[in-house]
Amino acid sequence: GMQSHLQALLSLYKLFCPEQVTITLPGKMKTYFKNSEGPWKAAITAVRQRNQGTSPLSQAVFLGTSQPQSRKRKWNAQLVIAASSTNTNNVEEDGEKNHVYLCSTNESFPVEQLRTFPQLLQNIHRLEFPSQMGSVLANPLLLHYMNCVKDESIYLRLYYWMGQMLQEECTWCVVDNPYEEEFKSFLETVYKAECFLQEGFSACEEFLYKTLPLWDGFCCRPEILSLVSWIPLSSFSDIKSYLYDPLAQLFFTSSIYFKCSVLESLKELLQNWLNCNVIQVDLEFSS
Repeated sequence: GMQSHLQALLSLYKLFCPEQVTITLPGKMKTYFKNSEGPWKAAITAVRQRNQGTSPLSQAVFLGTSQPQSRKRKWNAQLVIAASSTNTNNVEEDGEKNHVYLCSTNESFPVEQLRTFPQLLQNIHRLEFPSQMGSVLANPLLLHYMNCVKDESIYLRLYYWMGQMLQEECTWCVVDNPYEEEFKSFLETVYKAECFLQEGFSACEEFLYKTLPLWDGFCCRPEILSLVSWIPLSSFSDIKSYLYDPLAQLFFTSSIYFKCSVLESLKELLQNWLNCNVIQVDLEFSS
């Protein structure tokens, strides 16, 4: 049978290789595996702060010997996740021209060396997405690549990562969460990525449907209403129960400013639906 420790192991596999695990797992499970990235994140933070000048990070934190804080993970306020490829052993740098070459054309091009759009065009068949999918959201070149390469596994990786981040850091669902500004910054980054791709993320849609009934209409209002404008078109019953009904409860008891903000968000939602429908009709007509 499905024992709890086996479910935890399968959920860990599904987080990194979602295409390999096809069964449905429960959303809430006991944590069996501690985060092994803590020392690496501390080391990266120490290097970043040292390069910027003053380094308030203590040696104990750098070595991972300090007492852990009550909060299991601290936000990077700007959501700057470095894009790093998994294989960088075959990279050689020419110091004079400051160009990066690969020993073989069959090797993948390291994403940390991706700087310009011409580089993207020249190496588009040799690129690999970074191990941390969060870095894609703030990288226009990788968003271009994501838009060109319709790989389902890429969207699954981003779906599971983003869904976990939204669930853990929602400021009105997590008790005593003082990091509202960091959560706002993350939501704004996600919204900008949606605007760039001209489509909403399914993880955001699920997040909104789950949390709008609990939302007070004040916390992260501009960011939440912006994400609402990119909800994909679905059946009227789903839209009414999951979107319109929660917003209606706030709409009739809130200020004129909130009412106008909701109407503006719904207007943008309608425009996005129409634009997507026009594109789909054009594609069908051309085919």
